[in-house]
Amino acid sequence: MEPFTLSWVIGSEDDGKLVREFLKAKDISKIALTDIKFNGGKIVVNSQEVTVRTILKVDDVVKVIFPIEHPSEEMVEENLPLSIVFEDDYLLIINKQAFMPTIPSREHPRGSLANALLHYYKKQGIGSTIHIVNRLDRDTTGLLIVAKHRYTHHLFSKQQKATLIRRTYEAIVEGELKEDVGNINAPIGRKDTSIIEREVREDGQEAITQYEVLNRFKGFTHVSLTLQTGRTHQIRVHMSHIGHPLLGDELYGGGKELIFRQALHSRTLTFTHPITSQPLSFSASLPEDMQQVLRSVVE
Repeated sequence: MEPFTLSWVIGSEDDGKLVREFLKAKDISKIALTDIKFNGGKIVVNSQEVTVRTILKVDDVVKVIFPIEHPSEEMVEENLPLSIVFEDDYLLIINKQAFMPTIPSREHPRGSLANALLHYYKKQGIGSTIHIVNRLDRDTTGLLIVAKHRYTHHLFSKQQKATLIRRTYEAIVEGELKEDVGNINAPIGRKDTSIIEREVREDGQEAITQYEVLNRFKGFTHVSLTLQTGRTHQIRVHMSHIGHPLLGDELYGGGKELIFRQALHSRTLTFTHPITSQPLSFSASLPEDMQQVLRSVVE
């Protein structure tokens, strides 16, 4: 297994800094430094292992070798198909298929994306556990981000809190929406009578969803949706709340005549790479079952 490493060349702005100060500016915490010190990691300057008290000079090459991460012993690797849209040393973009949980649960301990990733990591020699940045419901398809290391995951979490990861979804909802665009601002919380179901409620967490009509058909509407917050089941709850549940979403009032799952797809992801600062954008076409629903209208 290869450990996760990062390296930098010291510029004039960091001349004379302690290694500890430099790494703090790179968002490597005291906890991470302790982990590096006691669990098999290293801090190296110009090929020599050093302590955090070392003073840096211009053109020094600083390398941080993080300890290898070990997944939980309860996590089982499974050789399952993965649709990898993008991969580098720091992250993966996955186009998740329907009926695949993102992580194992009591109801679905096997067959998850995390189980498949664990097998892939072992095959590729990636020394990490699984870090999902944006989970999708079991029956929701489309794009999600996987961080290959807890440090990268930490940087993504900061982007999420600052709403710098832009996600758009496409859904097919029951009924014909009257407005071409809309903004749903309604707090969401867990339903008192269920451990799974959510609902709009005054004491819930802030939740904001914007939608735009892509096409109207007799009896349903094809919409694009943008999340300003990331609550569990947010799109499903909000669309049901305004009287337009997703097709196939039986939990929130949608019928299964045309599709056997909620008709929801994570279509695009746009963000800044947490390590290289490169702007990245990805798109995934609608899955076949949703395309079939749309085709059935014109056939």
